[in-house]
Formats: sequence, structure tokens, C-alpha cells
Amino acid sequence: MTSRFHFISGLPRSGSTLLAGILRQNSHFHAAMSSPVAGLLNGALEQMGANSESYSFFDETKRKRICKSLFEAYYADKEQPVIFDTNRQWTARLHQLVELFDDFKVICCVRNPAWIMDSFETIHRKNPFDYSRMFNAASRQTVYSRCEALISAGGSVGSAWTALKEAYYGEFSDRLLLVDYDLLTQHPARTIELIYRFIGEPLFDHDFNNVDYTESEFDQNLGVKGLHTVKKKVEFKTRRSILPPDLFVKYQEMDFWQDNTGTSANIIAAKKTATLSNKSEGN
Repeated sequence: MTSRFHFISGLPRSGSTLLAGILRQNSHFHAAMSSPVAGLLNGALEQMGANSESYSFFDETKRKRICKSLFEAYYADKEQPVIFDTNRQWTARLHQLVELFDDFKVICCVRNPAWIMDSFETIHRKNPFDYSRMFNAASRQTVYSRCEALISAGGSVGSAWTALKEAYYGEFSDRLLLVDYDLLTQHPARTIELIYRFIGEPLFDHDFNNVDYTESEFDQNLGVKGLHTVKKKVEFKTRRSILPPDLFVKYQEMDFWQDNTGTSANIIAAKKTATLSNKSEGN
């Protein structure tokens, strides 16, 4: 069976694991947490690139064929007709994806960056005696150094944020659907309905009170318990941010998708009303 490929990307701590947990209830869909396919593709291109001594053995046709075969080989054991591959760097690879697939969409999970930083900090404090691989000895010292490491160009948040911004204002932005975490948790049925409409698939009756998906082994290897644990019931919960107010203010203005000029991206997001006490925690 030839599968149709779509992609889940966007920002961390913004609902991508939750979205995968919901979508995989549909027996026609395969969805999971981040896969290694994007890394495999990048590694293959490096080996076939001009910096490799094997460069002369590859032309563009052969490079494209090898890249396409990585998807086919990795998902060869999946029988579902629709595959969602998850990786935060796909938004920086749209110029490659359009050459490999005739028709694909990218679901980009987003959330106000101040609450993303708050979520990472909450996870860090829930694991006080586990020094995870998210931070090194210097960057894990305080909330300020931890946030700075996350938002740096090579950090978990910064790298995903810049990749998304590249795609949002790029020539293939019409392939994107940005889905705000708050709306996904407040109105899951309507949000999922809009996602189905965007990808052109018949609607499925999802159970939002029984979402069952976790990747505890991956989290254990990373040293961050609960990073990819999805609560069974999709719901919106309010709480106060644990970030110092100056950090919250610093990051809350980074939600560039609130301005939809200069892009053809599709957006499911409410107008910003972020405060220190009115948002929810999730995956």
C-alpha cells in the first residue's frame, strides 16, 4: 500500500504529542512523537553533498530518489494509508519536501512562547534529582540560564521557533496549518474537525476522554520524566506561571503568528490574552 504523507511540526510543549495521541485513534492514521527520518535525510544529504569525497557519484535525481526511499524504508512496516511524521525541523525543510511529495500538509503546533518556557521549567522542577540532557552543567544553574539555553539558536525552543518562522513567511506557507495549544485543549472536537478538513480526510469520531499515548522509555533515556506523557482527558486547566515576571514578559511577545500579514499559512488560534495566570499546562 502506498501511504500519503503529512507532517507534524511547530514548537515544543505545544501539543504535538497530544495531537499524535488523538490522531492515532483513527485506524487509517499513523502518528507518533518525533521520528528520526528528518535526521536520516539530512545525514544522507551531507554524505552526498559537495563536502563529501563521494559527491561526484550523485546527481539530483539520485539524491531525490535516495531521500524518498528513506521515508518508504522507515515506514515499510506501517499499513495505515496516512502517515504523519513528526519533527520540529520539517518547517525548515519545506523546499525539500515539495520535491519529494506531490501533496502534503504540515500541522504546526504553537503556543505562546512564555508558556512554553514555563512548561519546560515546570518539568525541570518536577525532576529535581534527575539532571537531564536538556541542559549542561552551566546552563541548568538558574531559571534564567535554563531559559537562555532553550531559546538560543541551537536550543530546543529557539531552533524550532526560527524554523517555524522561516516557513511561516516562506513561499510554501500555504502548506501550513498552525494549531494553538489552548484552542486544541479548549475545543478539541472543532479543532480536529478543521485539521481533517485541511488535510482532506473524512472526519473520524475521536474519543477526547480517552487519549492513550506515552513515550516513557524515550523520556527516561533523556532524563526528563513526563516530557511526552499525555493525560487521558483533553482539557484546559488554568494556573499561574512559575516564571519570574520579567522572563514571562520577555517571551510572550514572540508569538509572531498573531500577525497574519505576509503569509499564506492557515491558522487556528485565538487573539492573544496571555497573562501570568490564565493559561494551561499540557504536552
